[in-house]
Amino acid sequence: MIALRASAKLTWYLEITGRRGDGYHELRSEMTTIELDDILVVDEADDYVRVFNPFRVPVPEGRANIVARALELVGRRAGVVIEKGIPVGGGLGGGSADAAAILRWAGGVDAARALTLGADVPFCQVGGRAMVEGVGERVTPLPYEHRLVTLFIPNFAVSTVACYQAYDELEANHGRPSGLNHLEAPARLVEPRLGVALDWLRERYGSVNLAGSGSTMFAEGWREQRGDVLSPVGSLRVVPTTTTP
Repeated sequence: MIALRASAKLTWYLEITGRRGDGYHELRSEMTTIELDDILVVDEADDYVRVFNPFRVPVPEGRANIVARALELVGRRAGVVIEKGIPVGGGLGGGSADAAAILRWAGGVDAARALTLGADVPFCQVGGRAMVEGVGERVTPLPYEHRLVTLFIPNFAVSTVACYQAYDELEANHGRPSGLNHLEAPARLVEPRLGVALDWLRERYGSVNLAGSGSTMFAEGWREQRGDVLSPVGSLRVVPTTTTP
């Protein structure tokens, strides 16, 4: 057996630059891997995907899991146990990181093939710090920058699909959303508790941003010790972490 580390990704900013004819959104974004991981234990003598998941949001097992699709993509067979440390539905790319770990274990694939598993998989396969463009297939590595980060993780998730649908409605009716993360306004509509949490955190800590389509929020620097803070929408898990090469 072998243990693989799948690192979460943090989106520093996310700009949606357009929409393709097939409906997919094009973006420009800076992403970096951080010290927050899932662990995958791989047994080449077996054939299963199982998940140990401490989070409320369920994760599919077996062939419905993205890891099974990654194994199929590279023509490999293995038993895989996923120990979840990355919040599910938190905008930190947990499933994509798991798939990318399998791709690296199997020797890697090109960005176009990685993209068939999900928009974040090409970046997660590369890791480090990078500019990500197109629908996620253009990954340009950037020099490593060591940064301290505090994550604020609520006990609810936000649907990425619903966020992009809300983005399209906002763009059609009010023009393209702006700001550091073009998905923040849509995410607030999809999950109103997220907006309440963001406003409360900004009053308390200053600059706090949304990670991708949410629901994780983050501030640069270490603002709190690891643990929980009580917000108007319930307890927020606090995770101080760092960027990784």
